[in-house]
Formats: sequence, C-alpha cells, structure tokens
Amino acid sequence: MSNTQSLLVEGMTCSHCVNSVTTAVSAVPGVESVEIDLVPDGRSTLTVIGDDALSDETLANAVVGAGYTPVSE
Repeated sequence: MSNTQSLLVEGMTCSHCVNSVTTAVSAVPGVESVEIDLVPDGRSTLTVIGDDALSDETLANAVVGAGYTPVSE
C-alpha cells in the first residue's frame, strides 16, 4: 500500500537543487515517486509516495545528505 508524505525543504534555489534532492530521496528503499514544488530562496515542498514504512526521519536524512535543510511545518 502506498503512502504520501510531505516535507518542507529550505535552501533549494534551482533545478539542480531539485535534481539533487530528487536523486537522494529516490534512492531511499520504498520510495515510489518524488515531486518537488520549488520555491527559490523559500520553503519548497517535497512530496513522496512510497511504502507505509517510510518515516519522516528517513526522508529528512536523505534531504540532509543532499545538502539541504528539512523544516517542520
């Protein structure tokens, strides 16, 4: 069964940033798809569809690994 999760991410400014985060999050086991609504120099929304077992912490760690900052809503 699929689950949709969203996180806010700071620090993304361009399509390269989107690609970096998409690649990092897509590599997490259980992730089916990744979509990012880019807000340059603001809080972009990362939406992930994947297994029910995915945690916000796991996704946040992937974002940090890509060099960006997840923030709570």
